Amino acid sequence: MKANVKWIDNAMFLGESGSGHCVAMDGPEDLGGRNAGVRPMEMILLGMGGCASFDVVSILKKSRQQVTDCHARLEAERADAVPSVFTAINIHFIISGHNLKEKQVRRAIELSAEKYCSASIMLGKGGVEISHSYELLELGQS
Repeated sequence: MKANVKWIDNAMFLGESGSGHCVAMDGPEDLGGRNAGVRPMEMILLGMGGCASFDVVSILKKSRQQVTDCHARLEAERADAVPSVFTAINIHFIISGHNLKEKQVRRAIELSAEKYCSASIMLGKGGVEISHSYELLELGQS
């Protein structure tokens, strides 16, 4: 896997993934930025949320669950001192579908957390306390 990051000006950088997708990163105004892009630490949090969500939806589909929506809300705490690393992250899944089995949803989240989500496993091994929670929104029978 490769990526490139190019400095644009002040505190703005343009990141390009190995697959050719670009994202602007910028700092807050008090640090010389224009608040015109995602912060780098927000990118890490978004990456973890995307990785875990991809796993959960994939596992649910493979287990023939009729999932129609998956929303992940992440909340992170950071150290007060520099480097201001993540110390704790909670990822709360809101999963909608028809006739969802809670046991299957819980197992999909556990598998993502323990086996498949490279981002959350890497952060956890780095000392970040990671927790998971979920709620199900039943849409009725299909």
